[in-house]
Amino acid sequence: MKFIRISIAVIALVLTMSATRAEDLIKIAIGQRGVFENCISELGQDRGFFKKYGLKLEILYTQGGGETLQAILSHSVDMGIVGTLQTMGAYAKGAPLRAIGATMRGAYEYWYVPAESPIKSFKDAAGKSVAFSTRGSSNNLMVLGLARLYGVEVNPVATGSPGPTFIQTMSGQVDMGWSIPPFNIDALEAGKIRIVARGSEVKEYANQTVRFLGVNAAALKERPDVFRRYMQAYREALEWLYSSPEAMKDYAKWAGTTEAVARRVRDEFVLKDNAQPDVIVGLDLAMTDAIAFKILAKPLTPEQLKDMVQLQEPIK
Repeated sequence: MKFIRISIAVIALVLTMSATRAEDLIKIAIGQRGVFENCISELGQDRGFFKKYGLKLEILYTQGGGETLQAILSHSVDMGIVGTLQTMGAYAKGAPLRAIGATMRGAYEYWYVPAESPIKSFKDAAGKSVAFSTRGSSNNLMVLGLARLYGVEVNPVATGSPGPTFIQTMSGQVDMGWSIPPFNIDALEAGKIRIVARGSEVKEYANQTVRFLGVNAAALKERPDVFRRYMQAYREALEWLYSSPEAMKDYAKWAGTTEAVARRVRDEFVLKDNAQPDVIVGLDLAMTDAIAFKILAKPLTPEQLKDMVQLQEPIK
């Protein structure tokens, strides 16, 4: 009996150690909690998609792409969501950064003013303060793109995430706020604010990959199979978000909004086709912008782009 008890204990220990080894930890930095494309890792983990592939995710929410990028480059995290131009600029400088997928094609960020503001469109923003999240983020570049599109000089101001930005905008600290659904959709529907510009107005952003799933290059080299499994789980979680009746309940709870707003965000602002992680488009235009904004000194070569973007083969 003593031998049997010892044997059972040994087997239990082996099984425990095997289970521990089976779950590989990935540390992820993601921008504003509540943004639709940012929910996939957390909701996917809650629904078991990542566990299915032997993964455990540790998620850190940041104030935007700039903060996320620094976390990846310092290897405080393994991966995160970063802007396309940020990725190009960092890669060109020799930073340890690679992209294994995209999170968004096109832009669904918007800029707004209080309902009583005299500003009617971005053309009226000349000399005005216009909000963006953090320096180098995709919405920072969209502000510059909108200013160029409408031929006005503005004063871009880093205001952080949509919540603090709303307070600063409504109190008059900045003239024009920025947001991204679902944030401030309730204020929009209540008539407290008016949308005066959208990132999609800048044509090059309308059909361009604007954010990547960026990975620390050393982490990718050391554990390539881990990130391949992550991408497979990501694809399956994304499919679930657009097909399951339960998905919008989960997203609404996660984002702190109503199911009606959650569905509006998904079906009106974030089309499924635009969220496909294996579709990368518009990099030539992105490089043109990066050069104009002095993020790149010259275009990346085809060889550099192939090295920078390393899409992961699906697991069948």
